[in-house]
Amino acid sequence: MAQPPILSWEKLGLQQGGRWLFEGLDLHVGPRDRLALIGRNGAGKTTLFRMIMNQVEADRGERKVKPGIRIVALEQEPDFSGFETLMDFALAGKDAPAAHEVEAIAGQLGIDMATPAKGASGGERRRAAIARALAQDPDLLLMDEPTNHLDLAAIEWLEDWLTRYKGAFIVISHDRTFLKRLTNATIWLDRGILRRKDVGFGGYEAWEEQVYAEEARNAHRMDAKLKIEAHWLERGVTARRKRNQGRLEALYKMRAARAAMITPGGTAKLGLSSDEENKSKSVIVADKVSKSFGDRKIIKDFSLRIQRGDRIGIVGSNGAGKTTLLKLLTGELAPDSGTINVAKSLNGVMIDQQRSLMKPEKSVRDVLAEGGDWIDVRGVRKHVQGYLKEFLFDPGLVDTRVGTLSGGERSRLLLAREFARKSNLLVLDEPTNDLDLETLDLLQEVIADYDGTVLIVSHDRDFLDRTVTITLGLDGSGTVDIVAGGYEDWEAKRTRQAVSGKPKAAKAEKPVSPPSPAARSTKLSYKDQRDYELLPTRIEELENAITKGEAILSDPDLFTNDPQKFANISKGIENARAEKETAEERWLELAEMVEG
Repeated sequence: MAQPPILSWEKLGLQQGGRWLFEGLDLHVGPRDRLALIGRNGAGKTTLFRMIMNQVEADRGERKVKPGIRIVALEQEPDFSGFETLMDFALAGKDAPAAHEVEAIAGQLGIDMATPAKGASGGERRRAAIARALAQDPDLLLMDEPTNHLDLAAIEWLEDWLTRYKGAFIVISHDRTFLKRLTNATIWLDRGILRRKDVGFGGYEAWEEQVYAEEARNAHRMDAKLKIEAHWLERGVTARRKRNQGRLEALYKMRAARAAMITPGGTAKLGLSSDEENKSKSVIVADKVSKSFGDRKIIKDFSLRIQRGDRIGIVGSNGAGKTTLLKLLTGELAPDSGTINVAKSLNGVMIDQQRSLMKPEKSVRDVLAEGGDWIDVRGVRKHVQGYLKEFLFDPGLVDTRVGTLSGGERSRLLLAREFARKSNLLVLDEPTNDLDLETLDLLQEVIADYDGTVLIVSHDRDFLDRTVTITLGLDGSGTVDIVAGGYEDWEAKRTRQAVSGKPKAAKAEKPVSPPSPAARSTKLSYKDQRDYELLPTRIEELENAITKGEAILSDPDLFTNDPQKFANISKGIENARAEKETAEERWLELAEMVEG
């Protein structure tokens, strides 16, 4: 490292349940490290965080922390019990931040810290926890699933804050977009081993494939039993990623076909009376639908024909109307005007973000097979232990109580159960919360193979880009953008609208955006005026270069076949990110001058 570490731990060891969870781990964190901590559910990522915070005592190893370093944790599930308000929670503890610092960040996040803690939503609690953590001005920030329960505006605000942050952080997250944009190195916790590579998450999967390939070449040194135990999951993950490349190609073709059915104005064609083929495929038809609550228009003049096999993503800030739109489309809520026709043959299964169907006292076998050995998976009889393996479980867990599983494992078990049911409509509400990256790959695969229609409400941008054929974007004004493609396609449309002078969708609960690049001010010098006009284009070019570079790095064979090219592209992405950060700061300064 160029600079001495602010925290190091050598030969770290921890026993859990009579076995070594970690043994011989070395961890070094530099003063400007942006580390992605990767590992499957149950690998010990959260436990490692607690050990860094001195909340769990190690059985072996030496921990060294630079004097004066402030380490702050943003926990996945902070405890709000015993606090009257969110501010009471934020100001608790001996290292509590100043109230005005909390209020300043809370205001930017759009959260009222006087909100009673007991009745606060998951999103409100998450924002309060973020305000508390950031207000403490940490030198090392530990973040465990920071984007859970956040809407897109809050996620983007947090990304902006972390881009400007001068300290170090380690983050556990399933949000690939978040990780790609922010990290410059990856630490990978796998089967008790901690590996580090100084490449951001954009290069992680290629590195992972290289490690697994090397293990496969050395597998002849292990006996057959150990080979099966150590490699069955990794081989499955590798194969799954290759299969998903083919599924992505099929998804792009589906998007192209749907794009042809969407008018330039952004509404989906409902079809003429002669369009019998499209009519026969339709499962949900919305025609000029509007819905209000009081004086607020939630949905206005919305039309869409959803066909069998469509994968619909619904995105927008909290309060924009995503749940209302979902209830309208499924027939749970009636519109104020217009019509919603839902096919009588539609048989839906809803997987909600509360995971309310899981009973902690039941066994895995009870949940899946009602205590038996066999499960009916959409008409196909399968042994429950074999089916568990399809969802990345050790088959030996079949008699384990649900209450002893991790949050991610419970979510995965719920997915396994619900995907087994016969249905032709699948409704997923924030399905990616608490899932590790391997399970997200699996979920992507299962959705791709599902022969019915899928409605997904999610803030996970990468997941939407990999799964949906149509994105419905809500801006809080009642307008619903209909875009063939995923989240990235919706963002591209909003950018084009902003450049062309059309109003860009407002982002609720986020600071007001700077004025359009088209704005003019006589206060600027000639150079300032030129920078003000040209920098947005340059920033977009840099964003495109970063995206293209990350796409190239996602090739699992690149690192092995051409390590120099891998290194050059990684360096190019790093330089582009640095230039983009400088350009954004410069443009924001100019925007303030224009506003002033």
